[in-house]
Order: sequence, then structure tokens, then C-alpha cells
Amino acid sequence: MIKSMSIGHEVSVVVINEVGALAKVTSFLVNHGINVDAVAGYSNHIGDQAGLMFITDDNVSAINELTRNGYEDVRENEVIIVELENTPGALKNISERLTQKDINIAYIYCTTCMQGCPAKIILSTSDNERAFELLKS
Repeated sequence: MIKSMSIGHEVSVVVINEVGALAKVTSFLVNHGINVDAVAGYSNHIGDQAGLMFITDDNVSAINELTRNGYEDVRENEVIIVELENTPGALKNISERLTQKDINIAYIYCTTCMQGCPAKIILSTSDNERAFELLKS
């Protein structure tokens, strides 16, 4: 069951795929009082680049700080942020509803906790506006 849902924005940054890349980026954020609510990262395993995506409490400051510290490929992307009960089948239900309406999930990441608090799912789809309306109903 969905507890809450919103259209939000994440910060994405391309980094050099090296030891300490995440620590370096998060240091810039924490040194400016920026909290990270969710994070995902990936590497292309081919070159020397990787990507990090963050949901923060202050994207403008995060983007400014990363840009000021030499990161060139920093963007803000629209995403859907869904808080749902952390129970078996909750994610399955969301993905099935999107599938039935032919909405592709481009990527997804999440946070969870053991008991008593909702899971936070961040997703980007082929049509965020339509997906949001579908999940809201």
C-alpha cells in the first residue's frame, strides 16, 4: 500500500570510477549541511566513469557545491518518490500496475528499514506524469 507519493528531483553526477569517489562527493555535501535521503550508484565497467544519484534536502546547494568542486556533469532529474509499506509484494504491485499500462521503468532505487517505517522507492519511467497519476489512483 502506498503511504505517500510525490514528483521530486534527484541530483545526478558523473564521477571518476575510483576508490573513494562516493566518500569524496558525500564529503562536499555533508560539509555544507546537505542531507542525503537516498542514493544509488553504478559503474559502466568499461571506462573510468561512474554515476551517482542522490535525493537530497537541498538540490540547489548540492549542485552548486559539486560544480564548484570540479564536477562537470551534474544534473537534476525528475523522479517519482513513493513511500510504501515495507511488506512482501508492495514493489511487485507497483511494477505490475505500470506494466499493465505499458510504462517502462528506466531505473529504480530504494531505501528500507526493518520495521515500522515505510520503504522509499525512487523511480524514473518512460512517462513520469502518467505513472504518477496511475499510482495515485
